[in-house]
Amino acid sequence: MNLLLLAIAPICAILLYIYVQDKHEKEPRALLIKSFLFGAIVSILIVFILYFFTGRLIPITDEFSIWQQFIQAFIVVALAEEFSKYVIVKYYAQPKKAFNEPYDGIIYAVMVSMGFACTENIMYVIDGGYQTAILRAFTAVPAHATYGVLMGYYMGKAKFSNNRLVLNLTGLLLATLFHGAYDFFLFINFIPGISIGAFISLAIGIILSKKAIKAHQKNSNFKSL
Repeated sequence: MNLLLLAIAPICAILLYIYVQDKHEKEPRALLIKSFLFGAIVSILIVFILYFFTGRLIPITDEFSIWQQFIQAFIVVALAEEFSKYVIVKYYAQPKKAFNEPYDGIIYAVMVSMGFACTENIMYVIDGGYQTAILRAFTAVPAHATYGVLMGYYMGKAKFSNNRLVLNLTGLLLATLFHGAYDFFLFINFIPGISIGAFISLAIGIILSKKAIKAHQKNSNFKSL
């Protein structure tokens, strides 16, 4: 039970923070909960299916190959996971009437991302124990949140733009790039000291995420109401 609570606690903290940042018009809680559950269940299922095919198409034959680890990080893992979140935001959340200001892109994308991160974190923590729970609370979990913010920033802009396709895909691409960079530096840990690159990419992602949140707060359709 304690391990489960440790796995869920950072998820709840991030969700609360993102919810509080929605300063002008709160989203329907039922819609937020459904987005979270879709991320926790549907997104995970999509990823497993994509892993099955990409694992067969792009097998790792040399774990010390930087190129193979690059493909593994950016294509097999990052693109698969971020795409699984993207389709839920695009086809479930974005068309909703409640999605009526740019910040909504961030809050729904983070809800889906944290749903995914919750299921993933529970699996890792149950297997790895307390040390894994504490480590992931400050690394992998906030990393997933930053991917959600960066994706959601552009998906929020897309909802109110005539260039929706490009902006939506820009969000997917940016989330994939940051996710891939984080994983890549961890995957090539056979190079001494290279893992620091993962934490640098996470720090940059957090900085950009804070700027993205402030930008959409400033540009809210309801700010003057």
